[in-house]
Amino acid sequence: MLHLPVLRGGKPYLSLDTIQLKHVGTGETVALVSQANPGLIARDLILDARHNRQILAERPVSELISMSRRAADLFMTGRLPMGDVMQGPDEFVAIQSATTGVPRALCHRNMEKIRFVLAEMERILMGLTRGLDLSVLDEGWNGNAQRPVSYLSQADMLGAVLPSNSPGVHALWLPAVAMKVPLVLRPGRQEPWTPFRVIQAFLAAGCPPEALSFYPSDYAGATEILSRCHRSLFFGDAATVKPWLHDRRIELHGPGKSKVLLAPDQISRWEDHVDLMAASIADNGGRSCVNASGVWVGGRAPGLAEALAEKLAAMEPLPLDHPDARLAAFGDVQVARRISDFIDDHLQAPGAEDLTAPYYKDGRVVEMDGLTFLRPTLIRCTDPAHALARAELLFPFAAYVEVPPADLLDLIGPTLVGTVLTGDDRFAGAAMECRHIERLNLGSIPTGRVSWDQPHEGNLFELLYHRRAFQNPASAASAAA
Repeated sequence: MLHLPVLRGGKPYLSLDTIQLKHVGTGETVALVSQANPGLIARDLILDARHNRQILAERPVSELISMSRRAADLFMTGRLPMGDVMQGPDEFVAIQSATTGVPRALCHRNMEKIRFVLAEMERILMGLTRGLDLSVLDEGWNGNAQRPVSYLSQADMLGAVLPSNSPGVHALWLPAVAMKVPLVLRPGRQEPWTPFRVIQAFLAAGCPPEALSFYPSDYAGATEILSRCHRSLFFGDAATVKPWLHDRRIELHGPGKSKVLLAPDQISRWEDHVDLMAASIADNGGRSCVNASGVWVGGRAPGLAEALAEKLAAMEPLPLDHPDARLAAFGDVQVARRISDFIDDHLQAPGAEDLTAPYYKDGRVVEMDGLTFLRPTLIRCTDPAHALARAELLFPFAAYVEVPPADLLDLIGPTLVGTVLTGDDRFAGAAMECRHIERLNLGSIPTGRVSWDQPHEGNLFELLYHRRAFQNPASAASAAA
């Protein structure tokens, strides 16, 4: 049976403590995954961090960018080690789909996201650094005597406590290697596959193994990584990330509460936007923080909510290997039922109506061939403060909310991605000033279409590097003159 090891500075380590990964449909064990205990993690991070960072720092940025390009092709098309076997891309997708419930077609799409970021690493870095001459990472400073620029690394390693829900999020930590910061990855329980394959692609492309560590572990192990790494990324739900809210070393990636906003000037043209709204809600199985969990309208739009509900309800559960499959399966039927019960419980409160329910004779939860699905759900909320107007759930779920035009941007609340549909320059200007929206898509861009060379819940370069004052004799003389 496939056994995925711990990687300690790139070196495999098989632990006596393992967990079983099971197929979401059959319950069959498909792999064992070695577990790293907190003591082992602490030992490695205390003793090896500075050494591992120095080895990576010796490589020029240009070399690391070229290495990332090679890794892109290897990740996408190569046969790479996966524990004790060699695995091609189709085998990788099959096992990833089996343990996560994500359809294979969507797994292939997420592979392409990873490939793109690796292949376009120079462009990604130029975006994150705002066009900085990247030689500053080699020399510590650059510029001229009149205007020297210096950046200091804030971390000997970047920790990342990763999720299982959406493989595409792994694109966020990939640039760390090209920025000369080693990676310490704690994978999601059901989805260790992507980070492990990325590491193998980096190794095959010539990355120093010391720069790549992989520690499957429980929550105690994750806490050890967050506590000991100088900088970290932490993916989780609101309750999971809450204890770390005020730790400035850690960039938190929690619920997105992303939204599509229909401005008053577009209400008469709502038919033009229904497909975009549905895609924003349901793409990638509705499992990502960039999926829209709300469609907010500045005024009354008769017929829009019903048309959107009809389009979402037409998405049928299909086998995970079907080329048209769009809905992800749940490995635990009880999780799906709890989510559905959460919705139904809150529907008892006034001000909310399930617009998709009439399309589902057998209910929202579907069991098919051993798999459990939740059908897409659209809730009309007449009260913008209703609990379901602010909910974000692990399937294609969204609230439809109509509010007075003047209140639209004030009422939406925190919004990771806001797609604003308007042709009104004044409304567009107000959206530009809206502090609720972190990523603004001004125009017909689905919320899930992410430009990876722009910040996402923070800027990785600014997390890892700090600009400091710098002078040498030439610059000091220039300043004195």
